[in-house]
Amino acid sequence: MKKLFTILLATTALAFPKQSNGQITEKCPVYQFEYTKMLPATPVKDQAVTGTCWSFATTSFFESELIRMGKGVFDLSEMHTVRYNYINRVKDNYLKRGKGNLQEGSLSNMMFDVVNEYGIVPEEVYSGINYNSPTHNHALLNEYVNVISQVPVKNKEVTVEFDKLLNSLLDIYLGVVPQKFTYKGREYTPKSFFQSLGLNTNDYIFFTSFTHHPYYKEFLLEIPDNWNGGLYYNLPLDEFMKVIDNSIEKGFTVCWDGDMSEKSYSDKAGLAMMPTAEEIASEEGSKLSFGRIYKEEKVDAASRQKGFETFLTTDDHLMHLIGKAKDKNGTTYYIVKNSWKPEINRFGGYNHLSQEYMKAKTISILVHKEAVPAEIMKKLR
Repeated sequence: MKKLFTILLATTALAFPKQSNGQITEKCPVYQFEYTKMLPATPVKDQAVTGTCWSFATTSFFESELIRMGKGVFDLSEMHTVRYNYINRVKDNYLKRGKGNLQEGSLSNMMFDVVNEYGIVPEEVYSGINYNSPTHNHALLNEYVNVISQVPVKNKEVTVEFDKLLNSLLDIYLGVVPQKFTYKGREYTPKSFFQSLGLNTNDYIFFTSFTHHPYYKEFLLEIPDNWNGGLYYNLPLDEFMKVIDNSIEKGFTVCWDGDMSEKSYSDKAGLAMMPTAEEIASEEGSKLSFGRIYKEEKVDAASRQKGFETFLTTDDHLMHLIGKAKDKNGTTYYIVKNSWKPEINRFGGYNHLSQEYMKAKTISILVHKEAVPAEIMKKLR
């Protein structure tokens, strides 16, 4: 397996978690991993000072899909999608009489809306940085968007001038979107480029797992970032996990949405798990030390639901799930590609989420329909 990874890295410039004799960090040598399944992924990027994890994770998911489909390695623009998502959410806020969600957070289904309507472009065509910063920073941009979005609501009209103002603001910060561009010797529009990739959003499906809605039916997931009313198929927890496992086993990566605001989650350590209450209480500070193997809770549908309904499990972050590993005790971990630069941890920006953490803290997933076990697909209504 190590030999295969070396070949892939040398020939396609793909990225995998960095390893140092299996150790997670110099401070946490107790966590050592054997990587049992790793799928191709493009290099880790940095969303920096933005709330655009949803675009980074879904774009990375698309890039891995293109590799799986034999299309080659692409570096696609996250900010082209983010730009049009700003426009869509401003429209949504207006129609909701100013009660929409104007924060930066969104979900993968918003990216589907954008690429189907506006297409997509390579990163080299649209970096989304048109201001004096080496990295992405939307702090001021989002403030301006929030301020001007109130004007049409107050006047009960979206004027042509307002549309021009919003687009000019986005041009200033993110850059003007080219109507046409040349990529590898061919001329495209954003829509024709997306069509050339061969990605069909109808080939993908969204799942979640909660007990307050019927299983095997779609429902509108009640989280703030689902401002456009995206629908998710509801599965029993065991089948939800089976979809994830089957996807990775069959060579399909997974776009993951879940909770990261936990004492037992650390990007710097590259670890997340579900220690018992006693284990959590045994250490002071906002994060665990990860200096020992912790005894974990056994998560079931009831405990998962309680976490969601008491707001202990929140919709915090999207990442790209690309593989699985085991620690020295045989505990299964899921490998997720983050978007907070490679230098954040020893693993080059990848995190290891334990199986119990996945059960408890995953809000939703996006997968290819072919990755779903046939017996589960037959139950969907």
